[in-house]
Amino acid sequence: MAQVGLKHTYLALIDANGKILKGDDGLTADGLYTSNSKDLGTASANITNISTNGTQVFGDNGMVDVTKAKSFPQVAGVWNNLPFDIKAKLLGRESDGAGGYVQSLDLPQVALIVESETIDRKNSIFYTFANGQMSETAVNAQTDNANENRVGDTLTYQSFGVDAWNGQGMKMFFSGDANFDKAKMLAEVAGGYAKVTTSSTSN
Repeated sequence: MAQVGLKHTYLALIDANGKILKGDDGLTADGLYTSNSKDLGTASANITNISTNGTQVFGDNGMVDVTKAKSFPQVAGVWNNLPFDIKAKLLGRESDGAGGYVQSLDLPQVALIVESETIDRKNSIFYTFANGQMSETAVNAQTDNANENRVGDTLTYQSFGVDAWNGQGMKMFFSGDANFDKAKMLAEVAGGYAKVTTSSTSN
């Protein structure tokens, strides 16, 4: 199936017990950060190593089998303008309380979802990663000339295996499936995430 565009990315911090972190410990009040127009959205998410070839096994002068192989994809993402505090939390940069940030040696566990669409725009395809780490390997600051030279947030996500996913690092979801439930998907991938609802009372 062909796909088009990058509709959203979703990010969350996950604790040692596999639960989403919320509030001051997390990325937002309910823990889930969704790319949005206010923050200029996500420019690209290049997913590699989705599958790998097993090792060829030979016997009786021929190839008779291929060993099983697991896959742990990487995502090279470019966010146009991530809020500073969210980016620092994703990368495990710790505040000194005086405006300084230093890299922690223990990188946080991050859940990531990349949402694309079918070419008729009627359904979404979700590439989901429940267990991984973010890194930023370089920043290329450039002088403005006649135009401003923007440098987006270029981050690399490395997935790890998830026991419930046969030890694989990625699970795909398709909204066109009759049994698809977005709330259940978010809860599965993002450590039990549940949307915060506010109730209004009338006098």
